Amino acid sequence: MTDNLGFAEDAHSLAMILDTMAEGLYVVDRDGVVQRWNPAMERMSGYSAEEAVGRPCALLNCETCPEEADVPAQCRLFQLGEIDNVETTIQRKDGKRIAVLKSARVLHNAQGEAVGTVETLTDISSVRLLQREVSRLRGEIEERFEFHNIIGKSPGMREVFSQIEMAAASEATILIQGETGTGKELVAKAIHYHSERKDGPLVTVNCSALSESLLESELFGHVQGAFTGAVKDYIGRFERAHGGTVFLDEVGELPPNVQVKLLRVLQEREFERVGESTPRPVDVRVIAATHRDLRERVREGAFREDLFYRLKVFPIHLPPLRERKEDIGLLLRRFIDQFNERTGKHIEGLSPDALRIVLDYCWRGNVRELENAVEHAFVTCPGGEIGPFDLPVEVRRVELANAICRESAPANAPPPASTPRRAKPTSREELIALLDECAWNKAEAARRLGLTRTSVWRRMKKLGIPLDATD
Repeated sequence: MTDNLGFAEDAHSLAMILDTMAEGLYVVDRDGVVQRWNPAMERMSGYSAEEAVGRPCALLNCETCPEEADVPAQCRLFQLGEIDNVETTIQRKDGKRIAVLKSARVLHNAQGEAVGTVETLTDISSVRLLQREVSRLRGEIEERFEFHNIIGKSPGMREVFSQIEMAAASEATILIQGETGTGKELVAKAIHYHSERKDGPLVTVNCSALSESLLESELFGHVQGAFTGAVKDYIGRFERAHGGTVFLDEVGELPPNVQVKLLRVLQEREFERVGESTPRPVDVRVIAATHRDLRERVREGAFREDLFYRLKVFPIHLPPLRERKEDIGLLLRRFIDQFNERTGKHIEGLSPDALRIVLDYCWRGNVRELENAVEHAFVTCPGGEIGPFDLPVEVRRVELANAICRESAPANAPPPASTPRRAKPTSREELIALLDECAWNKAEAARRLGLTRTSVWRRMKKLGIPLDATD
Protein backbone atom coordinates (compact mmCIF):
# COMPACT_ATOMS: atom_id res chain seq x y z
CA MET A 1 0.00 0.00 0.00
CA THR A 2 1.05 3.65 -0.38
CA ASP A 3 0.23 6.75 1.67
CA ASN A 4 0.19 10.55 1.25
CA LEU A 5 4.00 10.59 1.36
CA GLY A 6 4.29 8.27 -1.61
CA PHE A 7 6.07 5.44 0.29
CA ALA A 8 5.17 1.80 -0.03
CA GLU A 9 5.15 0.01 3.30
CA ASP A 10 4.18 -3.04 5.22
CA ALA A 11 1.55 -1.46 7.48
CA HIS A 12 1.53 -4.29 10.02
CA SER A 13 5.31 -4.38 10.48
CA LEU A 14 5.54 -0.59 10.71
CA ALA A 15 2.78 -0.46 13.30
CA MET A 16 4.62 -3.04 15.43
CA ILE A 17 7.85 -1.02 15.27
CA LEU A 18 6.12 2.23 16.19
CA ASP A 19 4.19 0.60 19.04
CA THR A 20 7.36 -0.72 20.70
CA MET A 21 9.33 2.56 20.57
CA ALA A 22 9.94 4.25 23.91
CA GLU A 23 10.36 7.60 22.17
CA GLY A 24 7.46 9.51 20.79
CA LEU A 25 7.48 9.43 16.96
CA TYR A 26 5.33 11.26 14.50
CA VAL A 27 5.43 11.89 10.76
CA VAL A 28 4.12 14.99 8.99
CA ASP A 29 3.68 15.64 5.28
CA ARG A 30 4.83 18.61 3.24
CA ASP A 31 1.78 20.58 4.36
CA GLY A 32 2.60 20.07 8.05
CA VAL A 33 -0.27 17.61 8.59
CA VAL A 34 0.35 14.71 10.99
CA GLN A 35 0.27 11.33 9.19
CA ARG A 36 1.43 8.97 11.95
CA TRP A 37 1.40 9.20 15.72
CA ASN A 38 2.78 6.34 17.79
CA PRO A 39 1.54 5.20 21.24
CA ALA A 40 4.50 6.87 23.01
CA MET A 41 3.37 10.20 21.49
CA GLU A 42 -0.13 9.53 22.80
CA ARG A 43 1.19 9.05 26.33
CA MET A 44 3.56 12.01 26.13
CA SER A 45 1.20 14.55 24.53
CA GLY A 46 -2.20 13.42 25.80
CA TYR A 47 -3.50 13.41 22.21
CA SER A 48 -4.68 10.08 20.85
CA ALA A 49 -3.68 9.08 17.32
CA GLU A 50 -7.25 9.74 16.16
CA GLU A 51 -7.05 13.29 17.57
CA ALA A 52 -3.61 14.06 16.14
CA VAL A 53 -3.59 12.48 12.68
CA GLY A 54 -4.92 14.90 10.08
CA ARG A 55 -4.16 17.97 12.24
CA PRO A 56 -1.24 20.42 11.83
CA CYS A 57 1.87 19.56 13.84
CA ALA A 58 1.55 23.04 15.41
CA LEU A 59 -0.84 21.41 17.92
CA LEU A 60 2.31 20.62 19.96
CA ASN A 61 3.24 24.32 20.16
CA CYS A 62 6.92 23.35 20.14
CA GLU A 63 9.09 26.05 21.76
CA THR A 64 11.78 25.89 19.05
CA CYS A 65 9.33 26.29 16.16
CA PRO A 66 8.82 29.95 15.15
CA GLU A 67 5.24 31.16 15.37
CA GLU A 68 5.09 31.99 11.67
CA ALA A 69 6.10 28.44 10.67
CA ASP A 70 2.60 27.10 10.02
CA VAL A 71 3.97 24.27 7.85
CA PRO A 72 7.31 22.42 8.01
CA ALA A 73 8.43 23.93 4.70
CA GLN A 74 8.74 27.27 6.52
CA CYS A 75 10.75 25.92 9.43
CA ARG A 76 14.52 25.67 9.63
CA LEU A 77 14.43 21.86 9.44
CA PHE A 78 13.96 22.04 5.68
CA GLN A 79 17.10 24.18 5.43
CA LEU A 80 19.15 22.06 7.85
CA GLY A 81 17.93 18.66 6.69
CA GLU A 82 18.15 17.27 10.23
CA ILE A 83 18.41 18.23 13.89
CA ASP A 84 19.74 16.06 16.71
CA ASN A 85 18.88 16.12 20.41
CA VAL A 86 17.71 19.71 20.64
CA GLU A 87 16.34 20.45 24.09
CA THR A 88 12.96 22.15 23.88
CA THR A 89 9.43 22.00 25.30
CA ILE A 90 6.04 20.98 23.89
CA GLN A 91 2.54 21.68 25.14
CA ARG A 92 0.39 18.73 26.16
CA LYS A 93 -3.32 18.51 25.50
CA ASP A 94 -3.98 19.57 29.10
CA GLY A 95 -1.96 22.76 28.54
CA LYS A 96 1.04 21.67 30.59
CA ARG A 97 4.47 22.18 29.01
CA ILE A 98 7.04 19.38 29.30
CA ALA A 99 10.76 19.26 28.49
CA VAL A 100 11.80 17.01 25.60
CA LEU A 101 14.80 16.17 23.45
CA LYS A 102 13.85 16.53 19.79
CA SER A 103 15.46 14.90 16.75
CA ALA A 104 14.10 15.18 13.20
CA ARG A 105 14.90 14.29 9.60
CA VAL A 106 13.48 15.48 6.29
CA LEU A 107 11.94 12.67 4.24
CA HIS A 108 12.60 12.50 0.50
CA ASN A 109 10.85 10.47 -2.23
CA ALA A 110 12.55 8.50 -4.97
CA GLN A 111 12.98 11.68 -7.02
CA GLY A 112 14.81 13.38 -4.12
CA GLU A 113 11.98 15.75 -3.35
CA ALA A 114 11.25 16.70 0.27
CA VAL A 115 7.88 15.24 1.10
CA GLY A 116 7.71 15.62 4.88
CA THR A 117 9.52 15.02 8.14
CA VAL A 118 9.88 12.30 10.75
CA GLU A 119 10.43 13.52 14.28
CA THR A 120 11.15 11.80 17.60
CA LEU A 121 10.66 13.25 21.08
CA THR A 122 12.16 11.95 24.34
CA ASP A 123 10.45 13.07 27.53
CA ILE A 124 13.09 14.52 29.88
CA SER A 125 10.73 16.32 32.23
CA SER A 126 11.49 13.86 35.05
CA VAL A 127 15.21 14.43 34.50
CA ARG A 128 14.72 18.20 34.76
CA LEU A 129 12.70 17.78 37.95
CA LEU A 130 15.50 15.65 39.39
CA GLN A 131 18.10 18.25 38.39
CA ARG A 132 16.09 21.00 40.06
CA GLU A 133 15.78 18.91 43.21
CA VAL A 134 19.52 18.20 43.20
CA SER A 135 20.21 21.94 42.77
CA ARG A 136 17.84 22.73 45.63
CA LEU A 137 19.45 20.17 47.92
CA ARG A 138 22.92 21.32 46.92
CA GLY A 139 21.92 24.88 47.73
CA GLU A 140 20.64 23.80 51.15
CA ILE A 141 23.86 21.90 51.84
CA GLU A 142 26.02 24.83 50.75
CA GLU A 143 23.91 27.19 52.86
CA ARG A 144 24.45 24.98 55.90
CA PHE A 145 28.20 25.01 55.27
CA GLU A 146 28.42 28.74 54.55
CA PHE A 147 28.02 31.83 56.67
CA HIS A 148 28.40 35.18 54.89
CA ASN A 149 30.94 33.81 52.34
CA ILE A 150 32.81 31.84 55.03
CA ILE A 151 32.85 28.15 54.11
CA GLY A 152 33.32 25.17 56.40
CA LYS A 153 31.69 22.04 57.76
CA SER A 154 34.39 21.07 60.26
CA PRO A 155 33.62 21.23 63.99
CA GLY A 156 36.04 24.15 64.34
CA MET A 157 34.24 26.23 61.70
CA ARG A 158 30.81 25.36 63.05
CA GLU A 159 31.99 26.75 66.35
CA VAL A 160 33.17 29.91 64.56
CA PHE A 161 29.75 30.31 62.92
CA SER A 162 28.09 30.06 66.33
CA GLN A 163 30.50 32.64 67.78
CA ILE A 164 29.81 35.02 64.88
CA GLU A 165 26.09 34.85 65.58
CA MET A 166 26.63 35.55 69.29
CA ALA A 167 29.04 38.40 68.52
CA ALA A 168 26.64 39.96 66.03
CA ALA A 169 23.87 39.97 68.64
CA SER A 170 26.01 41.98 71.08
CA GLU A 171 27.92 45.27 71.18
CA ALA A 172 31.02 43.72 72.75
CA THR A 173 34.51 44.44 71.43
CA ILE A 174 35.72 41.44 69.39
CA LEU A 175 39.26 40.10 68.98
CA ILE A 176 39.67 37.74 66.02
CA GLN A 177 42.83 35.67 66.17
CA GLY A 178 44.18 33.36 63.52
CA GLU A 179 47.02 32.77 61.15
CA THR A 180 47.47 34.78 57.97
CA GLY A 181 44.94 33.80 55.33
CA THR A 182 42.35 32.23 57.62
CA GLY A 183 39.67 34.82 56.79
CA LYS A 184 39.71 37.24 59.70
CA GLU A 185 38.35 40.11 57.61
CA LEU A 186 35.49 37.92 56.36
CA VAL A 187 34.56 37.18 59.97
CA ALA A 188 34.62 40.90 60.82
CA LYS A 189 32.31 41.63 57.89
CA ALA A 190 29.96 38.82 58.88
CA ILE A 191 29.69 40.19 62.43
CA HIS A 192 29.05 43.75 61.23
CA TYR A 193 26.47 42.86 58.54
CA HIS A 194 24.52 40.62 60.93
CA SER A 195 24.52 43.17 63.73
CA GLU A 196 22.26 46.11 64.59
CA ARG A 197 24.94 48.35 63.04
CA LYS A 198 24.63 46.79 59.58
CA ASP A 199 23.20 50.01 58.12
CA GLY A 200 26.15 52.00 59.45
CA PRO A 201 29.62 52.14 57.88
CA LEU A 202 32.25 49.41 58.20
CA VAL A 203 35.65 51.12 58.14
CA THR A 204 38.76 48.95 57.81
CA VAL A 205 42.28 49.94 58.88
CA ASN A 206 45.38 47.81 58.29
CA CYS A 207 47.51 48.82 61.26
CA SER A 208 50.68 47.35 59.77
CA ALA A 209 50.43 49.23 56.47
CA LEU A 210 50.97 52.78 57.81
CA SER A 211 53.81 54.48 59.61
CA GLU A 212 53.33 55.54 63.24
CA SER A 213 52.79 59.23 62.42
CA LEU A 214 50.38 58.52 59.57
CA LEU A 215 48.47 55.86 61.52
CA GLU A 216 47.56 58.19 64.39
CA SER A 217 46.28 60.82 61.97
CA GLU A 218 44.49 58.20 59.86
CA LEU A 219 42.66 56.77 62.87
CA PHE A 220 41.78 59.93 64.75
CA GLY A 221 42.13 62.71 62.19
CA HIS A 222 44.02 66.00 62.57
CA VAL A 223 43.40 69.71 62.55
CA GLN A 224 44.93 72.24 60.20
CA GLY A 225 48.50 73.07 61.19
CA ALA A 226 48.90 70.06 63.49
CA PHE A 227 52.10 69.13 61.65
CA THR A 228 53.95 69.97 58.47
CA GLY A 229 51.68 69.22 55.54
CA ALA A 230 48.44 69.43 57.54
CA VAL A 231 46.97 72.16 55.34
CA LYS A 232 43.37 71.44 56.34
CA ASP A 233 41.31 69.51 58.85
CA TYR A 234 41.15 65.77 58.25
CA ILE A 235 38.41 63.42 59.45
CA GLY A 236 39.85 60.15 60.77
CA ARG A 237 38.54 56.61 60.40
CA PHE A 238 36.88 56.51 63.83
CA GLU A 239 34.92 59.66 63.09
CA ARG A 240 33.90 58.33 59.68
CA ALA A 241 32.72 55.08 61.28
CA HIS A 242 30.32 56.85 63.67
CA GLY A 243 27.24 54.66 64.10
CA GLY A 244 29.03 51.68 62.58
CA THR A 245 32.10 49.50 63.05
CA VAL A 246 35.86 50.00 62.91
CA PHE A 247 37.84 46.91 61.93
CA LEU A 248 41.46 47.14 63.09
CA ASP A 249 43.38 44.51 61.14
CA GLU A 250 46.81 43.50 62.50
CA VAL A 251 46.13 45.36 65.73
CA GLY A 252 49.23 43.77 67.26
CA GLU A 253 51.36 46.18 65.19
CA LEU A 254 49.95 49.33 66.82
CA PRO A 255 52.71 51.64 68.17
CA PRO A 256 52.58 52.50 71.92
CA ASN A 257 51.21 56.06 71.60
CA VAL A 258 48.35 54.88 69.36
CA GLN A 259 47.59 52.06 71.81
CA VAL A 260 47.00 54.71 74.50
CA LYS A 261 44.55 56.61 72.30
CA LEU A 262 42.74 53.41 71.31
CA LEU A 263 42.38 52.46 74.95
CA ARG A 264 40.69 55.81 75.60
CA VAL A 265 38.23 55.21 72.74
CA LEU A 266 37.33 51.81 74.20
CA GLN A 267 36.98 53.13 77.74
CA GLU A 268 35.51 56.62 77.29
CA ARG A 269 33.99 56.41 73.79
CA GLU A 270 35.79 59.60 72.84
CA PHE A 271 39.00 60.70 71.10
CA GLU A 272 40.97 63.80 70.17
CA ARG A 273 42.17 64.75 66.73
CA VAL A 274 45.92 65.20 66.36
CA GLY A 275 46.74 68.81 67.20
CA GLU A 276 43.68 69.58 69.32
CA SER A 277 42.66 69.00 72.93
CA THR A 278 38.89 68.93 72.55
CA PRO A 279 37.42 65.42 73.15
CA ARG A 280 35.03 64.22 70.44
CA PRO A 281 32.43 61.59 71.36
CA VAL A 282 32.13 58.66 68.98
CA ASP A 283 29.68 55.76 68.69
CA VAL A 284 31.60 52.88 67.15
CA ARG A 285 31.98 49.17 67.68
CA VAL A 286 35.59 47.93 67.52
CA ILE A 287 36.53 44.61 65.96
CA ALA A 288 40.25 43.85 66.05
CA ALA A 289 42.22 41.07 64.39
CA THR A 290 45.77 39.78 64.57
CA HIS A 291 47.88 36.81 63.56
CA ARG A 292 50.21 37.58 66.46
CA ASP A 293 50.13 36.02 69.93
CA LEU A 294 49.09 39.12 71.86
CA ARG A 295 49.85 37.51 75.22
CA GLU A 296 53.42 37.04 74.07
CA ARG A 297 53.49 40.64 72.85
CA VAL A 298 52.33 41.74 76.32
CA ARG A 299 55.10 39.69 77.95
CA GLU A 300 57.61 41.30 75.61
CA GLY A 301 56.39 44.75 76.61
CA ALA A 302 55.33 45.55 73.03
CA PHE A 303 51.58 45.62 73.77
CA ARG A 304 49.69 47.16 76.68
CA GLU A 305 48.14 44.60 78.97
CA ASP A 306 45.12 46.80 79.76
CA LEU A 307 44.45 47.26 76.04
CA PHE A 308 44.79 43.52 75.47
CA TYR A 309 42.04 42.81 78.00
CA ARG A 310 39.85 45.58 76.57
CA LEU A 311 40.13 44.05 73.12
CA LYS A 312 39.55 40.42 74.06
CA VAL A 313 36.11 40.88 75.61
CA PHE A 314 34.85 38.26 73.14
CA PRO A 315 37.71 36.42 71.38
CA ILE A 316 37.18 34.33 68.25
CA HIS A 317 39.90 31.92 67.14
CA LEU A 318 40.02 30.84 63.48
CA PRO A 319 41.55 27.37 63.07
CA PRO A 320 44.25 26.99 60.40
CA LEU A 321 43.36 25.05 57.27
CA ARG A 322 45.66 22.14 58.20
CA GLU A 323 43.40 21.51 61.22
CA ARG A 324 40.18 21.45 59.18
CA LYS A 325 41.07 19.53 56.04
CA GLU A 326 37.49 18.29 55.70
CA ASP A 327 36.72 21.83 54.51
CA ILE A 328 39.22 21.70 51.63
CA GLY A 329 36.79 19.97 49.25
CA LEU A 330 34.14 22.67 49.81
CA LEU A 331 36.70 25.43 49.31
CA LEU A 332 38.07 23.83 46.13
CA ARG A 333 34.57 23.60 44.66
CA ARG A 334 33.89 27.25 45.45
CA PHE A 335 37.18 28.47 43.99
CA ILE A 336 36.84 26.31 40.86
CA ASP A 337 33.30 27.62 40.25
CA GLN A 338 34.49 31.20 40.72
CA PHE A 339 37.47 30.87 38.37
CA ASN A 340 35.40 28.98 35.77
CA GLU A 341 33.01 31.93 35.69
CA ARG A 342 35.83 34.46 35.65
CA THR A 343 37.97 32.79 32.96
CA GLY A 344 35.35 31.09 30.79
CA LYS A 345 37.12 27.74 31.23
CA HIS A 346 35.42 24.49 32.22
CA ILE A 347 37.55 22.89 34.92
CA GLU A 348 35.69 19.96 36.47
CA GLY A 349 37.84 19.41 39.53
CA LEU A 350 41.11 17.82 40.63
CA SER A 351 42.47 14.45 39.59
CA PRO A 352 42.87 11.90 42.43
CA ASP A 353 46.65 12.43 42.47
CA ALA A 354 46.32 16.23 42.58
CA LEU A 355 43.68 16.03 45.33
CA ARG A 356 45.95 13.78 47.40
CA ILE A 357 48.77 16.31 47.09
CA VAL A 358 46.46 19.15 48.14
CA LEU A 359 45.23 17.21 51.17
CA ASP A 360 48.78 16.30 52.21
CA TYR A 361 50.09 19.87 52.07
CA CYS A 362 50.18 21.99 55.25
CA TRP A 363 48.85 25.26 53.71
CA ARG A 364 50.72 27.67 55.95
CA GLY A 365 49.06 30.50 53.98
CA ASN A 366 45.71 28.85 54.73
CA VAL A 367 42.60 29.59 52.63
CA ARG A 368 44.29 32.46 50.77
CA GLU A 369 47.16 30.19 49.70
CA LEU A 370 44.71 27.49 48.59
CA GLU A 371 42.83 30.02 46.48
CA ASN A 372 46.08 31.20 44.91
CA ALA A 373 47.04 27.60 44.12
CA VAL A 374 43.72 27.05 42.31
CA GLU A 375 44.23 30.28 40.37
CA HIS A 376 47.73 29.07 39.39
CA ALA A 377 46.24 25.78 38.18
CA PHE A 378 43.74 27.66 36.00
CA VAL A 379 46.67 29.25 34.17
CA THR A 380 48.25 25.90 33.24
CA CYS A 381 45.20 23.63 32.94
CA PRO A 382 43.29 24.01 29.64
CA GLY A 383 40.21 22.16 30.87
CA GLY A 384 38.97 18.92 32.37
CA GLU A 385 40.77 17.97 35.57
CA ILE A 386 43.57 19.79 37.35
CA GLY A 387 46.56 17.45 37.50
CA PRO A 388 49.57 17.37 39.85
CA PHE A 389 51.75 19.36 37.46
CA ASP A 390 49.16 22.16 37.31
CA LEU A 391 49.75 22.88 41.01
CA PRO A 392 52.41 25.33 42.21
CA VAL A 393 55.85 23.74 42.45
CA GLU A 394 56.14 24.29 46.21
CA VAL A 395 52.91 22.33 46.71
CA ARG A 396 53.58 19.39 44.38
CA ARG A 397 57.31 18.91 44.96
CA VAL A 398 57.59 16.69 48.01
CA GLU A 399 60.97 17.96 49.18
CA LEU A 400 59.90 21.62 48.89
CA ALA A 401 56.53 21.01 50.54
CA ASN A 402 58.11 19.13 53.45
CA ALA A 403 60.70 21.88 53.97
CA ILE A 404 58.00 24.57 53.98
CA CYS A 405 55.81 22.62 56.38
CA ARG A 406 58.70 21.83 58.76
CA GLU A 407 59.64 25.51 58.78
CA SER A 408 56.12 26.66 59.67
CA ALA A 409 55.20 23.87 62.09
CA PRO A 410 55.20 24.46 65.87
CA ALA A 411 58.07 22.89 67.78
CA ASN A 412 55.87 20.10 69.17
CA ALA A 413 54.02 19.41 65.93
CA PRO A 414 54.27 15.98 64.25
CA PRO A 415 56.11 15.67 60.92
CA PRO A 416 54.05 17.08 58.02
CA ALA A 417 54.19 14.03 55.81
CA SER A 418 51.18 11.77 56.17
CA THR A 419 53.34 8.66 55.71
CA PRO A 420 56.91 8.08 56.89
CA ARG A 421 59.58 8.58 54.26
CA ARG A 422 61.04 5.29 53.06
CA ALA A 423 64.72 4.66 52.38
CA LYS A 424 65.39 4.82 48.67
CA PRO A 425 65.29 1.27 47.22
CA THR A 426 68.59 0.09 45.80
CA SER A 427 67.36 -3.04 44.05
CA ARG A 428 64.69 -3.94 41.55
CA GLU A 429 62.97 -6.20 44.10
CA GLU A 430 62.79 -3.44 46.74
CA LEU A 431 61.20 -0.98 44.34
CA ILE A 432 58.69 -3.57 43.09
CA ALA A 433 57.78 -4.36 46.71
CA LEU A 434 57.13 -0.67 47.40
CA LEU A 435 55.06 -0.32 44.21
CA ASP A 436 53.02 -3.35 45.27
CA GLU A 437 52.31 -1.65 48.61
CA CYS A 438 51.09 1.42 46.71
CA ALA A 439 48.98 -0.60 44.24
CA TRP A 440 51.41 0.62 41.57
CA ASN A 441 50.44 4.23 42.14
CA LYS A 442 53.67 6.01 41.17
CA ALA A 443 52.62 9.27 42.81
CA GLU A 444 52.07 7.53 46.16
CA ALA A 445 55.39 5.69 45.86
CA ALA A 446 57.09 9.01 45.11
CA ARG A 447 55.59 10.56 48.23
CA ARG A 448 56.82 7.72 50.42
CA LEU A 449 60.31 8.06 48.97
CA GLY A 450 60.40 11.85 49.12
CA LEU A 451 60.91 11.97 45.35
CA THR A 452 59.00 13.32 42.38
CA ARG A 453 56.94 10.95 40.28
CA THR A 454 59.33 11.57 37.36
CA SER A 455 62.22 10.36 39.53
CA VAL A 456 60.31 7.16 40.27
CA TRP A 457 59.68 6.63 36.56
CA ARG A 458 63.38 7.10 35.79
CA ARG A 459 64.35 4.65 38.55
CA MET A 460 61.87 2.07 37.22
CA LYS A 461 63.28 2.45 33.73
CA LYS A 462 66.86 2.13 35.02
CA LEU A 463 65.96 -1.07 36.92
CA GLY A 464 64.05 -2.52 33.97
CA ILE A 465 60.59 -2.34 35.55
CA PRO A 466 57.82 -1.79 32.97
CA LEU A 467 55.85 1.40 33.69
CA ASP A 468 52.55 -0.43 33.22
CA ALA A 469 53.55 -3.55 35.17
CA THR A 470 51.06 -4.82 37.73
CA ASP A 471 52.74 -7.99 38.92
